[in-house]
Amino acid sequence: MSLPPSRRILLAAIVAALPALSVFASQSADREGGESPFFEELPTVLSASRLPQALNEAPGAVTILDRDFIRATGYRDVARLLRLVPGMQIGQERGHAQWVTYHGLGSDYPTEIQVLIDGRSVYAPSAFGGVDWSALPLTIQEIERIEVVRGTNSNAYGANAFLGVINIITRHSHQDQGASAQTNLGSHGIADFHASWAGSSDGHGLRLSVAQNRDQGFGSLRDSHVSRTVSLRSDFRLDAQNELTLRAGYNQMNRDQGYPDSVFGNNGERSTGSEGSTVHLAWRRVVSEDEEWLLSFYRNRERSIDRWLAAAPPSYPAVPLDRNRSSDRTNIELQHRFALGSKARLVWGVEGRRDETRAPFLFAGGRPEPMDLYRAFSNLDWRLTPEWQLNLGGLLEKNGPVAPQFIPRAFINWQASPSDTFRAGYARAWQQRNLFELHGDVRAYDPATPGLLLAWPYQANPNLKVPRVDTVEIGYLGRFHTLDATLDVRIFSERISDFVIRRIVPSGGAVLPLPSSQFVNLSSPVVLRGVEYQLRTKPRAGTEVLFSHTMIDRHTDDPEVAKRTAPYTASLTWLQDYGNGWSSTASLLRMGPLAGGYGYVPGCDYTSRAYTTGDLRIARAFRVDGRRAEISINGMNLGGRHQEITDRSEQCLPAHLGSPVNPVAPMGWLSFSVEL
Repeated sequence: MSLPPSRRILLAAIVAALPALSVFASQSADREGGESPFFEELPTVLSASRLPQALNEAPGAVTILDRDFIRATGYRDVARLLRLVPGMQIGQERGHAQWVTYHGLGSDYPTEIQVLIDGRSVYAPSAFGGVDWSALPLTIQEIERIEVVRGTNSNAYGANAFLGVINIITRHSHQDQGASAQTNLGSHGIADFHASWAGSSDGHGLRLSVAQNRDQGFGSLRDSHVSRTVSLRSDFRLDAQNELTLRAGYNQMNRDQGYPDSVFGNNGERSTGSEGSTVHLAWRRVVSEDEEWLLSFYRNRERSIDRWLAAAPPSYPAVPLDRNRSSDRTNIELQHRFALGSKARLVWGVEGRRDETRAPFLFAGGRPEPMDLYRAFSNLDWRLTPEWQLNLGGLLEKNGPVAPQFIPRAFINWQASPSDTFRAGYARAWQQRNLFELHGDVRAYDPATPGLLLAWPYQANPNLKVPRVDTVEIGYLGRFHTLDATLDVRIFSERISDFVIRRIVPSGGAVLPLPSSQFVNLSSPVVLRGVEYQLRTKPRAGTEVLFSHTMIDRHTDDPEVAKRTAPYTASLTWLQDYGNGWSSTASLLRMGPLAGGYGYVPGCDYTSRAYTTGDLRIARAFRVDGRRAEISINGMNLGGRHQEITDRSEQCLPAHLGSPVNPVAPMGWLSFSVEL
C-alpha cells in the first residue's frame, strides 16, 4: 500500500525544506548577535541513552510532556496525553480500556513500546503482557514529566523497547511541601478525588498520594469502573554523595466488561477486578558531576479476577470460563556512568529479572516455567568535534530459552548552527514475546461430560520466532528565534521481520462451530516508511500552539496487517493564558482508519473509520486565604460520536453491521483543586 500523490508531495517537500530551514535558523541567529542561548534552554532528557543529554544531543527523536503542559490539558489519564505525541496511535475499546501504540500494529494488548515509571518497567508479565493504562500505580498529579523516545530504543532498555520508550518520571519528594486536593464531577458518573501531602526535614522527603477515579464509561456499554490508588515516594539523602529513594504503589480496580450478545458468550457481560502493587528501591551515588552509580531493585505483583459463564447451544450446559491470572516480577539493575575525558561519556550496566505467572485456564498444557532474563548494556556519547557528535550503543540480552541477542544502535548528530541540528542513525531490535502467544492453550470442556471438548479457541505455539526490526531514520531539530518556535522532524523506515499474527487453525475435534487460532510468524516483512513532525510555537505572549502530523506508507503482503496502522494522524493544541488567572486549552485530534486489536473470535476483518474529535478546558486560578486554587470546565470527545477500537468478532455480528458497537461518548466535568 502507498501514500496518495498529495501526501507523497508533502513528504518530499518536508525533506527538501530541511536545508532551507537550517539556513533560515542560521541567518536568524546571526541577526541576533551570533551565539544563540536557545540550546541552553533545551530540556535535558534521560531516556534516549541512559545518559543525561540536551534534547539536540539525544540519539533520536524525543518528545517531552512537562508538568505545566500536563496540568493545562486537565486530562484524567496518561493515555489521553500521549495522543498529542507525533506517531502515537491510541484508541479506546471502552471507557477503561486503552489501546496505546506507536505506529499501530498492536494486538489486543500492545507490547511494542517499553513503558517505565522512574525507570521501572510496568509491563504485566502474566499471560497477555501489555500495560493496563487505567490501573497504573501512580496518580497523574505526581508526574513531573513524560519522555517519549520515538523510535527503536532496545539498546538501552531491552526487547520491549521495540519501537520506542515511554518513561513517566515522578516529582522528587523535596519538590513539594504541604497538602493539596482535587475533585472532578461530571457526566457519565465522573466522580474523582485526589489528595496528596509532602514534607521534608534533614534531607528526608516524603510524599503520599491517594486517588479514586470513577465513571460509567461510554454509556452505551457495560463499562463502568472505579479505580483506587495509593502512591508513596520517599527520598533520603545520606550525605553529599549518596541518596536512597523508595517508591511504593498500589492500585485496586473494579470494572464492567463484555457484550450481551457475544458469540456463545465468549465475551459475555461480567464484572472483573484487579490489584497491582510495586516496591521500588534505588540507591544513587554521585561521585562527581561526571560520574554516578545507580543500583535499583523492584518487585511488581499483579492479580486479576475475570470469570463468567459462557452460553452454549440448548443441548449443552453453560461453560465456565476463567481468565483469572496473577504474576510476580523481580528485577535488579546496576548502572554506572562516567566521563572518558573531556569529549566522551559512557554508561554501562547489567540487569537480571524473573517473571512468574499463574493462570491455569489460559495454559491448559501446564503452568509455564518462570522466565529469567539477563542483560548487559552500554552507551557511548562522543563529541568528535564541536559540531559532530557520535552515539554508539549495544545491549546483549538472554531471555528464557531464546538464544542471546545483540542489539546495536549508531547515531550521528550534526549541529549545523547554534539553532538547528540534523541527526541520522540505524538501530536493530528484537521483540520479547509474551507468554500467552507462546504457550496460550485455552480449552472449554462440557462440565456435564468430562473430556468432551466444546471449543479450543487458542492453541500454543512454543516455536514462535522472535520478531526483529531494523530502523533507519534521519531527523531535524530546529529553533526559530523570530517565531519562538521549535520544529522536530523524524523521517523513518522500520522493517519488521517475523511479525507475529493470529491465524485460524484446525479446531482439533471441538464440538462447537468456533474457529481455533494460533499465533504464528508472518512469512514476509512489514515495512513502515514515513515522516512525523511537531511544530511548537509561541507567536505572542500567553499563546502557545502545538501541531503534530504523521504520515505512514505501509508495505506488507498481508492487507489485514497493513490496516493495523493508520496511514495518518494529526493533532493541534492551542494553550492560551488570558491573564488574571484565566486560561484555556483546546485540542483537535484526527485519526486515520485503523483496525486495532483482534477480538476473542478470529476471522473477522473490521476497520474503524477515520474520525476527528476535540477536547476543551477553560480554567480560572485564584487565591483562597493566600492558597492557590483553580476551577475548570473540561470537555472530551466533543463533536459527533465515533468508534476507535472494537472487538472485531462482536462488530461483525449481523445485528451490528453498519453501525459501531461501541461508539465513544462525549464527556464533560467540573474540576476544583486547592492547596491546603
